[in-house]
Amino acid sequence: MNKEFRELLDSKGWIDPPAILLVASECAPLAKTGGLADVVGTLPKALAALGLDARVMIPYHRIIKDKYRDSVEHMLHFYSEVGWKHCYVGVEKLVLDGVVIYLIDNEDYFGDRIYRGGQAEIEQYAFFQRAVMDALPALDFRPSVIHCNDWQSGMLPFLGKTQYSGGMQEGLRYLLTIHNIAYQGRWNFKYMQELLRIPDYFNTPEFIELYGEANMLKAGCVFADRINTVSPSYAEEIKTPYFGEGLQGILTARSHELSGIINGIDKAVFDPTADPLIPVHYSRSDRSGKAADKAALQRKLGLEERSDVPLFAMVTRMTEQKGFDLVAAVIDDMMANNDMQFVLLGTGDAWFEDGMRGAEQRWKGRLCSFIGYDADLANLIYAGSDFYLMPSRFEPCGISQMIAMRYGSIPIVHETGGLRDTVQPYNRFTGEGTGFSFANYNPQELRQAMWDALKAYRDKDVMNGLIDRAMAADFGFAQSAEDYARLYLWML
Repeated sequence: MNKEFRELLDSKGWIDPPAILLVASECAPLAKTGGLADVVGTLPKALAALGLDARVMIPYHRIIKDKYRDSVEHMLHFYSEVGWKHCYVGVEKLVLDGVVIYLIDNEDYFGDRIYRGGQAEIEQYAFFQRAVMDALPALDFRPSVIHCNDWQSGMLPFLGKTQYSGGMQEGLRYLLTIHNIAYQGRWNFKYMQELLRIPDYFNTPEFIELYGEANMLKAGCVFADRINTVSPSYAEEIKTPYFGEGLQGILTARSHELSGIINGIDKAVFDPTADPLIPVHYSRSDRSGKAADKAALQRKLGLEERSDVPLFAMVTRMTEQKGFDLVAAVIDDMMANNDMQFVLLGTGDAWFEDGMRGAEQRWKGRLCSFIGYDADLANLIYAGSDFYLMPSRFEPCGISQMIAMRYGSIPIVHETGGLRDTVQPYNRFTGEGTGFSFANYNPQELRQAMWDALKAYRDKDVMNGLIDRAMAADFGFAQSAEDYARLYLWML
């Protein structure tokens, strides 16, 4: 442990560093649907490097059971009450890459999809949170901080401070991290009350009610000891009506207890010098292999194999949140008026998928729409592309722009959330910057940013400088881990 943390511990009378339990719905590489899993999977390893004992608790999803069944150790089982049901709770233990992961087992709730949707999903994660609270006293370590993530664990601070009064759960400190405020775990109060035995008293705007519904994320915002989100800019944005999704009032009231910490990426996984998913390795000092990866990408996707044409790419969910309405509005104009190629990997709203299939037919050999997801192809796209589009309407943090820069693909982003915090706009007067950005969310400004990128591509010195600075940026989890460690220690 470095000197700063040791001094902070000493000032609080701690001999040993506090233990941290991260509670979430998913964790990479066990179960992943988005960036939350990457954070939960990587942060404990980075915290361990600082001397903190950080462990994870997630559901024992079917996808985990199928792959890791023979590697888990059964710790204990008991029964918890959820609504009218007397539910089995198994606690399994898995050690993966040095991280201890506790798995909450119940075949009825976690035997198929990670997220069931609708009312079934509310019950699924009401059970999970009840099981977590009941399991805490029986674990083989004693956490000091429960690090909750999004609404699927957002009720834990509320439960700990109300229903577990007098128990060890009440004495814990609770941190809530908001990864995406648009998802809140909302349902009618009567049903939520039945599931978790919530007194009528709490069905008010001061506590867990919002727009006539019980709201799990709001419960966390009210009862957590500290709140953070995944970038400083997003922490400011969610205090406004445009981004706050109805929670801006409580978040503004708790501004002094709200902060933003940028996510990181696992540099050992995303490493162009050693990535097994790309055909030719390269580095910041020797980028010759990137041209070979570009050619490999073009061959794989049926594009014209040309080294001189700028290749734009996206690996994304095809939704308005990810800015795909802007992409749909400019793509034909950009392809018609510029010598460029475009690659898409993703799935999403049907009208966007169909629109990109049509664009592929119109621009055959220059545009490829791969509707689906392929992890191997994703890494090849990062390595083989020249520019990476992330025109998101809002973006709490964003991981893809960091990965793209790691591979020397220059990001083009909307100035929002973590995109603003991680991509420095290119300044043609000073020569500074790691990418291109636009301030106002409209097709005209995206088009202009893409034109600026095309102009930079034609100037080898400008382009080489952009790539060098992008690849030099350090988005590893070390800094994020230090920021979280300080936050945990300040909470105690």
